[in-house]
Amino acid sequence: MFGFGKKLGISFSLKRLIGITGLKSSIAHKTGIPLTKGGVERKVGRGLIRMIFGKMFKW
Repeated sequence: MFGFGKKLGISFSLKRLIGITGLKSSIAHKTGIPLTKGGVERKVGRGLIRMIFGKMFKW
């Protein structure tokens, strides 16, 4: 009815319970390096674009 499916708003994550998710998040914030595949791809792509076009547009 509301798009919840069979979950009904209840979810459980062992990683969150142990604290792995929070640890990874704090490491990523402190180092400035994302720990997810998508985050690394965004950071690398942004760097390449700035390297290629940065001299032309003075970002």
